[in-house]
Amino acid sequence: MRAALIHDWLTGMRGGERMLELIGSIVPEAPIHTLFHFKGQVSAEIESHPIRTSFLQRAPGLKKHYRRYLPLFPAAIEDFDLSPFDLLVSSSHCVAKGAIPAPGARHICYCFTPMRYAWDQEHAYFPRRKGIIARLRNLALTRLRAWDAASSPRVDRFVAISRFVAARIRRYYGREAEVISPAADTAFFVPGEGNHGNYCVAIAALVPYKRLELASMACAQVGIELRVIGDGPDRGRLERQAGAGTRFLGRVERERLRHELRGALCLVQPGVEDFGIAAVEALACGTPVVALGHGGVLDIVRDGEDGILYEDANVDALAAAIDKARQIRFNYLNLRSRAEEFSTAVFVERFRSLIAREGPVEGPTA
Repeated sequence: MRAALIHDWLTGMRGGERMLELIGSIVPEAPIHTLFHFKGQVSAEIESHPIRTSFLQRAPGLKKHYRRYLPLFPAAIEDFDLSPFDLLVSSSHCVAKGAIPAPGARHICYCFTPMRYAWDQEHAYFPRRKGIIARLRNLALTRLRAWDAASSPRVDRFVAISRFVAARIRRYYGREAEVISPAADTAFFVPGEGNHGNYCVAIAALVPYKRLELASMACAQVGIELRVIGDGPDRGRLERQAGAGTRFLGRVERERLRHELRGALCLVQPGVEDFGIAAVEALACGTPVVALGHGGVLDIVRDGEDGILYEDANVDALAAAIDKARQIRFNYLNLRSRAEEFSTAVFVERFRSLIAREGPVEGPTA
């Protein structure tokens, strides 16, 4: 079979792009079809594939304002001519799963999540509900939801990153999905030689639904420093609300990220995550996880074994969980062993088996 890869966009190396990189290693000859590609912003492994972009690649102001073109994304993904290919493998958190396969072709979708901002988290992403711009945006999102649901039958096999995402696929698309967890680089994230320090670390995009203000207030309540790694539009608000015990480190290099995880008392995750690769990276470094016990983290953390899960999304519950984690002597070898269940080798083996079910893949493709 001749295979093609479909990915929403290539603007940087985040979790989705790292999974695309691994999927691409299984079908190294396959071209990547994507809405737009900013050269040099993704890995050399990804850019070793032929990359085919949509008409949006030439859109004015794309690099700074590509999100403004969201209403055009469905038309752009449907515009690709995929007739030469017998197998499509899409990695999708937006519209990639809506690519149109040729008659008789198979389509596997590795779904990071149905579009959060179009479905159950619209109000979190777009809190301003009044005015003509808000009304126009709401109309666009209504059309996007209709397209998203209507295009789901183009996928023959959904694969979710977690049981939580599989449930969302069932709810919004009416489809079942098997689960293949994303991979963490457990060869890089390894325990250090020093002891864990008296601080917590949070790793997240600084956006409202991550609930990082709860982490800041909870750490202040138990008298422990919080180090926040990541950046985003909510940073200004969070910095104004945070006390002196919270440090915002911004985006950091991988070596610094590993260093902070190795020295932390625990990783704090106060929001609901679709999976939560940072939790696996923390465990790989021998650091326990304190997380809200909902969402994808339930596939990773076992309460009392790999960290502490708490039920109520409030400051007091999180503070109590951090205090409880501080009193437990976790065995870093057990934490490390848990992380190895989400290694690159495990992911590649499972995904290779998934593709093999469809038949042998040919190369090079058209």
